Amino acid sequence: MPTELEELVEFISHGNTQIRQLAVENLVPYSLSQPTVFKTNQLLPIKDLKLLVRDYKQIARDAITILLNLSTDREVLNHLASDQEFMNTLLDRVTNPSEPNANLISMLLANLAKYDDLKEIISLERPAPKELSSNNRAIDQLLDLFVKGADGTYNKEADFDYLSYLFADLAKHKEGRKYFLTKQEYDGVVPLTKLTVFTEHKSDIRRKGVASTIKNVAFEVEAHPSFLSEDEINILPYLLLPITGNEEYEEDDMLNMLPDLQLLPPDKTRDSNPTIIQTHVETLMLLTTTREGRDIMRDIKVYPIIRETHLQVEDDDVREACERLVQVLMRDEEGEEKVDAGMAALDRKPKRRLEPPKNSSVLGGWANQEGGEDDDEDDDDKIVEV
Repeated sequence: MPTELEELVEFISHGNTQIRQLAVENLVPYSLSQPTVFKTNQLLPIKDLKLLVRDYKQIARDAITILLNLSTDREVLNHLASDQEFMNTLLDRVTNPSEPNANLISMLLANLAKYDDLKEIISLERPAPKELSSNNRAIDQLLDLFVKGADGTYNKEADFDYLSYLFADLAKHKEGRKYFLTKQEYDGVVPLTKLTVFTEHKSDIRRKGVASTIKNVAFEVEAHPSFLSEDEINILPYLLLPITGNEEYEEDDMLNMLPDLQLLPPDKTRDSNPTIIQTHVETLMLLTTTREGRDIMRDIKVYPIIRETHLQVEDDDVREACERLVQVLMRDEEGEEKVDAGMAALDRKPKRRLEPPKNSSVLGGWANQEGGEDDDEDDDDKIVEV
């Protein structure tokens, strides 16, 4: 005989609205504690929940929450993300300016990006809401949604911050990196430049996802000249400002820094999230892959900023990232004398020089997604739970 819980799952598809609502409402906690009960009968409960995404507001909210929690399971994840009709439903609803559950759908889309073939969304075409975009490509619509939707300006019920995690995962694929670096015909803008302005946004989630997207795109070494050019992406101000505080620098150093970093106000603070700071420093590290990148960073006095970051931020991962970057900037270039034999970053008591790390590799993982708070776990496989 079926258990009470199994019987409750069967009511997900009940024709009576009140019974259906009570069923999904009471099943939300079980999507975390007993997820296997939703995988019976060849995932029939999952199939029913997908239909409820289009139901009344509260039923849809609970159904999306359950799917969000269950998407941590690889079988469920593959089933959801490979269903093109379901993906179109999510895209239809998230881009609707009156959708009450748009933020939850954004979180679900971010989770589904763990399915590698979701990168096909980059070439997917679908009608665009006239309020949102003039382009029929889904990825352009989502990016415009992320920009226009910040602070509830497109949909008063949503800020779409979690779409930044979707972008970060897409940028782990070559197709995604190419998209973010290619000027789009419909608006003449390089997509990545739409994201860089959010590196100092008030939302921790948005800053974290954007930082990770930039870092993943920076693995495209051939694009580094565009990253560094003031007339193109011009990424350096957007990486350095978030990690810069109100410290005073030597006059010679200050005069050679980027104009955006000169004469900062006395109340200027660096990013409060160590994981975001670490990500920006690791992106700078990636940009030292070329001689041009290393020379530019030496010329604009990146070293003093990294020295102060290493000194001021109480986080071992941040300090290790700073140490790796400094060792690259300090090292001899082939056939040349050391750039500056006197460069040394000081730790707190006791004072010490920065030493080369045991492992100088740069990791390609991206930001923690769980509520934007827990930074201690591995970020590559983090999936949102509600």
